Amino acid sequence: MAGHSKWSNIKHRKGAQDKRRSKIFTRLIKDITVAIKENNNNGDPETNPALRNAIQNARGENMPKDNIERAIKKASGADADSYDQITFEGYGPHGIAIFIECTTDNTNRTVANIRAIFNKHNGTLGTNGSLEFIFNRTGVFTFDKENLDWDLDELQLELIEGGATSYDEEEDIFVVYTDYKDFGTMSALLEKLKLEPKNAELQRIPVTTKELELEKAKDILKIIDAFEDDDDVQNVFHNMEATEEVLAHLES
Repeated sequence: MAGHSKWSNIKHRKGAQDKRRSKIFTRLIKDITVAIKENNNNGDPETNPALRNAIQNARGENMPKDNIERAIKKASGADADSYDQITFEGYGPHGIAIFIECTTDNTNRTVANIRAIFNKHNGTLGTNGSLEFIFNRTGVFTFDKENLDWDLDELQLELIEGGATSYDEEEDIFVVYTDYKDFGTMSALLEKLKLEPKNAELQRIPVTTKELELEKAKDILKIIDAFEDDDDVQNVFHNMEATEEVLAHLES
């Protein structure tokens, strides 16, 4: 899986430049709400690992502590919002596979919006399971290297116990991958080692990627932006190769 951090961090690099912080916070609040509701309204992060992880990710995005506490209090109450988690699979222009994860309080609205975005951008909404052979569901733990007081070679040996399958290293980040079944095991090991990742989530990593010239890649970036602008969309995954040219365009 070496080199996949470049692919998976398209959204992280874009997120760092994204001025629409309220949208990011809205999605994080949904994660907190779902973590509480799916664990019998348990708003205690000490006994709710999913909530603990959601809080950790919110901190990684610099969500204020007061916002996090309000989200937990509201989600734990009787009048908390109720969400369903649904996914969509399809193809964008130029044959790029796109997998979308949504958290919604109105499924009919979400289905209509996702279909409309595919149609507007010359894409095709497929059936669930149609992209199963293209993506592997993978645990991805991202660390800021400056906050890691470890020799990375020693750390890699330690993390094998948590199910680490591979690693990626860039200038400022260190990424650890696990099988999705080992996500909880790795989370527990990191707590034991007192290591807090900037972000920990299940991603859908493409088995293979498809390289496009920049002008065609821009078409994919447009449809990704359209999906991410929808408030019901939590994550967008795709199999477009993150070439240096594409990354330079994102950072320009």
